[in-house]
Amino acid sequence: MGEIRKVTVLGAGVLGSQIAFQSAYKGYEVTSYDISDEALAGARERFAGLAETYKREVPGATEQTVREAHERITLTTDLNGSVATADLVIEAVPEILSLKEEIYQKIGAAAPEATIFATNSSTLLPSDLKESTGRPDRFLALHFANQVWRFNTAEIMGTPDTDPAVFATVVEFATAIGMVPIELHKEKAGYVLNSLLVPFLASAAELAAGGYADPEAVDNTWKIATGAPIGPFQMYDIIGLATPYNIMAGGDADQQKLAVWLKENYIDKGKLGLASGEGFYKYS
Repeated sequence: MGEIRKVTVLGAGVLGSQIAFQSAYKGYEVTSYDISDEALAGARERFAGLAETYKREVPGATEQTVREAHERITLTTDLNGSVATADLVIEAVPEILSLKEEIYQKIGAAAPEATIFATNSSTLLPSDLKESTGRPDRFLALHFANQVWRFNTAEIMGTPDTDPAVFATVVEFATAIGMVPIELHKEKAGYVLNSLLVPFLASAAELAAGGYADPEAVDNTWKIATGAPIGPFQMYDIIGLATPYNIMAGGDADQQKLAVWLKENYIDKGKLGLASGEGFYKYS
């Protein structure tokens, strides 16, 4: 199994930009792809913000180390070019099956045969996507938590077709970029983290959407009663409301009602979470 040196991250949103920056910070050459110049402009802002965050929060981070991380990142809107020399491609595009399938069909033809593909999908099983990749033996899931420099888990989940050597290589890569690899022995929707987190967040949303309690009251109850540092609606804001919305919209009838509530009361009003300056809470 070849060494991973060049990493491409497809999608330069909140989590995609974090994965790219963390990989670059740990010394990898990184290509960050998104669909438009406007999207890349947003990515540049996120990378600049991450540089400041790392200097504040990451032990040992300095002006020089974050500058060098910046210099290892190349931004592009050229999908085929972005994967042409990649050793590992990490896909972090929206949770829409047809969109992911389309992306994999394109990069499957453009990337070298040796390139490993990994999905950061929160809810889709890698088996849902493996045929569209054209390389099911070199495909698996690599799932990160938001704020990767702090909450540094990397859940790794293959399919029955995933080559064990590929799995081991991705575990090594996760360790090399400062993550704690969480190996799943078989496929499970939601992995470990979201199998616990999604029902918890949905229960919180049901309380607010049903008019039982305000988001702040729900958060305070959870924090006071359990000693947790943050509550579920603060978690929503950190994650960003778009991802929970996409998960809810693809769920059962009750989940879809919560998706409508979230969209009408928050997303449609530009309240997308911490990254936008306002979600359930306002941020300066």
